[in-house]
Amino acid sequence: MAAPHRPTARRIALGHELRELRRRVGMSLQEASKGMPFSDTKLQRVETGLQDLRSAGALRKLLIRYGMTDEEEIERLITTQRTAASQEWWMLNAANMPSGVPRFLGIEAAAQEVRAYHPTLVLGLLQTEAYARARHEGAKSIDETTTEFIEDSVSVRMMRKEALTRGEDPLRLWAILYEPALRHVVGGVEVMREQYEEIDRLAALDNVTVQVLPQTMRGHLFEHDFSLMFLRDAMPTTIQVDGPFNATFISDKRREAGRFSRHFEALSRSALPSEETPKFLHRLSREIKE
Repeated sequence: MAAPHRPTARRIALGHELRELRRRVGMSLQEASKGMPFSDTKLQRVETGLQDLRSAGALRKLLIRYGMTDEEEIERLITTQRTAASQEWWMLNAANMPSGVPRFLGIEAAAQEVRAYHPTLVLGLLQTEAYARARHEGAKSIDETTTEFIEDSVSVRMMRKEALTRGEDPLRLWAILYEPALRHVVGGVEVMREQYEEIDRLAALDNVTVQVLPQTMRGHLFEHDFSLMFLRDAMPTTIQVDGPFNATFISDKRREAGRFSRHFEALSRSALPSEETPKFLHRLSREIKE
């Protein structure tokens, strides 16, 4: 498996390979970590990409325990581990992020494609700077956040968007937005009109698909926003769901990924065809009032 280009992607890829190697030899986490300089809990976190072993010696001992004797393969995985230790671009802002968000950002950065649904807001990857800032400012007194937190959050959101328009291997995005989320005025009429124009602009890109789920539809509706992140090579599809109190649920279990994939497919069937999105946005822009 070729090592992906970003630190979190490398860590996820390495963890996935280690989990497959352990399962191949029929060892439990407890058996694999017995007598090792790390616990079974840490090994589980390594396998899910949450952290790395740091020590090349510990990784080598683990690989030998799994029966790996090919020195080139061992060195390849040690090199992957070494490069996975470098920081992602967003780590300077990590102190102000809610729990779970740094891991989500790393997985999103590793993804080739994201399929996402949002029933209450414009999806983060499609937001304008003005919309994102107005959204945070509106919740400032409720969430008791600081101006520094808002600026960091907006900055990170704008940098995430760059993945859609980068020249090499841009992120593929398929977004489904619920009509009430688009009609909910955030920051005023001009902010919303600019936001509609931005969605229209991004939806015109070859790598971006945007569908609108009309309020009058009678098909499938889901109450939570979620993202399906399709990673590179043989890495598992990962899902992310926002919960209350800024909690972020992330899983790469096949059952969960399959369930949310079915939700997305049902929502897509209930939504308007993507070809109708520009016309729908233009109508919203004409109808919106203070």
